[in-house]
Amino acid sequence: MFIQLITVGNLKEKYLVQGIAEYAKRLTRYLKFQMIEVADEKAPDTLSEAEVSGVKAREGERILAHVKEGAHVIALAIDGKLWSSEELAAEIDRLGTYGTSHVVFVIGGSHGLSDAVLSRAQQRLSFGRMTLPHQLMRLVLVEQIYRAVKINRGEPYHK
Repeated sequence: MFIQLITVGNLKEKYLVQGIAEYAKRLTRYLKFQMIEVADEKAPDTLSEAEVSGVKAREGERILAHVKEGAHVIALAIDGKLWSSEELAAEIDRLGTYGTSHVVFVIGGSHGLSDAVLSRAQQRLSFGRMTLPHQLMRLVLVEQIYRAVKINRGEPYHK
C-alpha cells in the first residue's frame, strides 16, 4: 500500500519534523509513505470571507495537482467522521483488501480546505471539534497511521 500525506505549508518546528520523521521511518517497514508539502498562501491575519475562499481555492489547486487519479482521498475536516484508532485501522485494512493501493490523507492550511478538495475526497475524517494547529495534526495523523498498521498486523504497540 502507498499512503501519502499532502499538507499545506512548510513545517519548521524541529520537534514536529523529528517526530514525523521517526514515524515515517517506522512506517517504511510496512508500506510506502510520502509526505508532500504544498505552499501556503501568504495573507494578512484579517481577511474577508471572499479572500479566505480565494486562499483556500489556490491552496486547493496545489493539493489537487498531487492527487493521482484512482487515489482514495481522506480529507481531515472538523465536520468529518470521528474514528477510533481501531476504526482507522479497519478502514485502512478494508481499502487494501478491496484493491485500493493508494490512499491520500489531506490536511489543509490555517483556513481549512477548499470545496474542490472536499468534493474530491471520498471520506472526511475528524479528530474532534477542537481546533488544533495544522502542523501538529501532521504528527498526530502519522502516528495514528503507524498505530493502525500495528493494530492490523497484531503487533505490540497499541495499548
